[in-house]
Amino acid sequence: MILHRLRLTLEMIKFEHSVFALPFALTGALLAFREGGFGTSGLWRTLLWIAVAMVGARSAAMTFNRLVDAQIDGRNPRTRMRQLPAGLLSSRFAWVFVLGSSAAFVLAAWQLNRLCLLLSPLALAIVFLYSFTKRFTAFSHLVLGFSLGIAPAAAWIAVRGSLDPRILWLTAAVTFWTGGFDVIYSCQDYEFDRAEGLYSLPHRLGIARALHVAQALHLLMVVCLLALVWSLRLGMLALAGVGAIAALLIYEHRLVKPNDLSRVNAAFFTMNGYVSVLFFVFWAADIFLLKPGV
Repeated sequence: MILHRLRLTLEMIKFEHSVFALPFALTGALLAFREGGFGTSGLWRTLLWIAVAMVGARSAAMTFNRLVDAQIDGRNPRTRMRQLPAGLLSSRFAWVFVLGSSAAFVLAAWQLNRLCLLLSPLALAIVFLYSFTKRFTAFSHLVLGFSLGIAPAAAWIAVRGSLDPRILWLTAAVTFWTGGFDVIYSCQDYEFDRAEGLYSLPHRLGIARALHVAQALHLLMVVCLLALVWSLRLGMLALAGVGAIAALLIYEHRLVKPNDLSRVNAAFFTMNGYVSVLFFVFWAADIFLLKPGV
């Protein structure tokens, strides 16, 4: 019974979509490793605990979001069959999962270093805050983006024990990337958000203009990545990775039209999975194969 409920919980939080943010966090860690002259000991142990922290924080945040939105999800035709509104999981079990995932995150932070542990409550507060923002601001998409965007900076702290402002270019890039694809995804709920009085950019601006905002956010992501390449003196493989991401984002926006949202899931899930994985592959290759300044 417990395993069955755990499986339903993992389905509810789309556990497999941890791939969206984890590669950016791992890249932040590798950049910090590179900045330290490749002399940081215990890299693999650190990467392992970073992964545990990422999965713990995301699992806690997603489950918390499902709990907070359970009644709204139950009224939305697109989401009414989610595990909580459909009665497949109890709110009590979900709350236990939130606490367990949060504990795993704090444990990972403790294993990394003192600063990570001290910042862990703030990180949880940020990722939990997102669940309420659609009730009062159309900038909820960027709050979600920032919730994922802090991961690379946190990973840098995990490796170096302090924050270098240059890694905030990657925080900004992930924030704009996530905000952009969340705007696209929320276009599906345009009519529902209007009826419920919920805040979203498609509701505020209309679907067509919201999609233009999503394009602008993804352009800003590319600009931030180029700024990071320049500030950390990365090489041609990193630049090639930025080019690959730009091409994928262009294709992603070609999949979605204001009058045709039938391929939103392909744009949201498939293409963004490719973006994060390709980013990690290109940048990890640059970090390990090219010397700084090449």
